[in-house]
Amino acid sequence: MNAMMRRVVIGTAAASMALTMAACGKAGDDKKADAGSGNNKSIGLLLPENASSTRYESFDKPFIEAKVKELCADCKVEYNNAEGSASKQKQQFDTLIAQGVKVIILDAFDAKSTQAWVSDAAKKGVKVIAYDRLATGPVSAYVSFDNEKVGELQGQALVDALGAKAADANVVMINGDEADPNAAKFKSGAHKVLDGKVKKVVYEQSGEWKPTVAGQKVGAAITQLGKDGFQAVYSANDGMAAAIITQLKSQGINVPVGGQDAGLDAIQRIVSGDQAYTIYKAYKPLADSAAELAVNLLQGKDVKAVASSTIDSDTDKGIPAKLLEPKIVTKANITDTVIADKLYKVSDICTADFAAACTAAGLK
Repeated sequence: MNAMMRRVVIGTAAASMALTMAACGKAGDDKKADAGSGNNKSIGLLLPENASSTRYESFDKPFIEAKVKELCADCKVEYNNAEGSASKQKQQFDTLIAQGVKVIILDAFDAKSTQAWVSDAAKKGVKVIAYDRLATGPVSAYVSFDNEKVGELQGQALVDALGAKAADANVVMINGDEADPNAAKFKSGAHKVLDGKVKKVVYEQSGEWKPTVAGQKVGAAITQLGKDGFQAVYSANDGMAAAIITQLKSQGINVPVGGQDAGLDAIQRIVSGDQAYTIYKAYKPLADSAAELAVNLLQGKDVKAVASSTIDSDTDKGIPAKLLEPKIVTKANITDTVIADKLYKVSDICTADFAAACTAAGLK
């Protein structure tokens, strides 16, 4: 083979190798791009805390996971709990995006802090569903309860618990965390009913969704007002109500206390007479709606099939929304609410410590 022929053969081989390497490189690039595109079937789930309420771990998480699996057999839920820390939740959010997750169900611990997160996510093609609390920023959908209505029901249940004494009753209010927009809605709704139906709200503080803080605040109210200075306590949720009731009992005070979330321990306190009421927000329809929205977004479907109404946040207008109806639970309707909906069985509620109270309440 002469020199010219050798140069042609070598040149042809080099060109062929270059094309092969380019093709391999392109294939690799495409695969890498796919990993960060719509082919990712993971759904992020970020819940806010697990200290003041057992509902997130007991109900929201398993219900969402089960519904996602039902709707999309090969989809996976990537779960994290912020454990009461906005900064921790931000890290969890960023990690999900880095992993290529394209849809995130976000129950924001601090809804006012999420605008920049959600905006950055939207720029990267990541859809965010605001779950339970209306996060700021361009969320794709919102699913929750009518939270002002929750507050109204709390206020009405407290008035009902006071009965004929309501008009002369002074009330202590322990509200939720001021960083939570739902807390403001609960407070507003409760005042709508209480103002004008009770004598006066004589002490009002945030319990920050922390039972220990709520207990301390009620202790301060007792010191300030005296043991006979109030006739009822409004608690924004059941976790705080438990601590409030413990504090009241330690001082020998027996007044109506109510909360919300319908936790099992709250239902047991209602049966025993320690707690007057709770607000039952059916978690399964809430979780099912969030899961359906997430799968629809992942598959490029219209969210309005699920979120048929709209709501405005502090930063955005006309957000597709689904709002569900809450219910008051008292001793009189436990059977017709949390038991009828199979949230709990009678055997869950009527353990040995509550057997006598259950018999007296007609729970069988």
